[in-house]
Order: sequence, then C-alpha cells, then structure tokens
Amino acid sequence: MKAYLLYEGKAKRVYTAKEQPGQLVLSYKNDATAFNGEKKAIFSGKGRLNNEISSRVFKLLQEKGIASHFIEKLNETEQLVRQTEIIPLEVVVRNQATGSITKRLGIEEKTPFTPPLIELFYKDDELGDPLINDDHALLLSDISAAELVEIKEKARHVNKQLKEVFASINIALVDFKLEFGRLASGDIVLADEISPDTCRLWDSTTKEKLDKDVFRQGTGDLLEVYQEILQRLEAMS
Repeated sequence: MKAYLLYEGKAKRVYTAKEQPGQLVLSYKNDATAFNGEKKAIFSGKGRLNNEISSRVFKLLQEKGIASHFIEKLNETEQLVRQTEIIPLEVVVRNQATGSITKRLGIEEKTPFTPPLIELFYKDDELGDPLINDDHALLLSDISAAELVEIKEKARHVNKQLKEVFASINIALVDFKLEFGRLASGDIVLADEISPDTCRLWDSTTKEKLDKDVFRQGTGDLLEVYQEILQRLEAMS
C-alpha cells in the first residue's frame, strides 16, 4: 500500500498510497516526545496503541457527522487517509485548566472553562509552536477570517462530541490539540490524530491521568495507560 516517504514527524511517518492518488498512509511510530522534543523515549507497542485509539475515535466522530481525513485502519500501525494540505495551526481546546495555561495566566489547576477556551499555536518546531492570536493566524496561514471562524466552530463541535464519548467510559476530556487540513476540493476537515498523545484524559472518578502526561511528568507507565484507554473504547463496541 505504501509507495514512498513524504514526511517524518515526531510520532508518525507519512507515505504516499500506492496506486491511490489523493490518499496517504500514516504510519505510527513507537517514539514518545515531550517539551518540544527535549524528552524522548521509545515504547514498543505505542504506535499500535495510538493507531488503534485514533482510528476508533475518528470512526466515532464520523458516525456523529464530523468530516475528517480518516478512511480506514490498514493494519496494527497504519491508517489510510485522504491527502490534505495541513493548515499550520494547532487548535487547543481547554475544558479545565492544567499544564501551560496555569503557568502563563496564573489560573488554578482544574478550574473549569465554561464555555471551553480555545487557543491557537503556530505549528513550527523551530519556533517551539508559539501561542498566537487570530491576526497572527491569518498572517501565517492561507486561511480567511471566515475559515478561521469555521475552524473554531468545528473545534467546539468536536469537543462536544468527544466529551460525550469519553464521559461514557468514565473519562474527563480535560484538553486536547486538533489539526485541520484542506482537501483538494478546498473543504477544511479534521486531520492528524486524536489519541492520548494529543489529549489530556483523566479518570472521572480517581482523576488518574490517562495520557502522555505520565511520560512528561514521569508518574506512570505510558503503555499501561494507553492500553487502558483502548480497552475502555473497545468496551463501547
């Protein structure tokens, strides 16, 4: 299915799809990184878990009418997706205060945001993915003001649906990062991945962290918590 490598990032490799124009293969790696790549490790099996989790989440969102690049899971570590031109914005949706925002703004940990707070970051590793405002986003990307509004509306809708999905398996969606891409048609759709690498997930009862923070903070076994997320999602089937 894979033809040649287009791009390699921190967590995935992107290949052209053999004899499938307009489609790509995402191959999930076992690498884990934190703090803009300053902390690194390899966990055997992490790529499989992220692929399984992200595939299930994209399917659930598609069932709820949310368009994305996802087509199908090909095998344990690979997905077939529609080719998009990635918009260089990371859209972070926060339902509770944790992480960088508590340090930047002095907001107390676990403070709820109602409505959810949306922040934009410029997707550029060399610059450390800096926080930007709407004017910066329009300057640094090819989107229009109307499309920026559309992206934020989509992010809010994804948040609403994801909160319901995770609440059904006793998990609180604390915050998460989304990326969007433009199809050849010009339509903007959800892209990249949705996994414990890109979401902060806490057990609703115990408040135990079930995401990459256990690696960032050295407080738990990354593979165990990712497996826990997958098992809970599988139990929904």
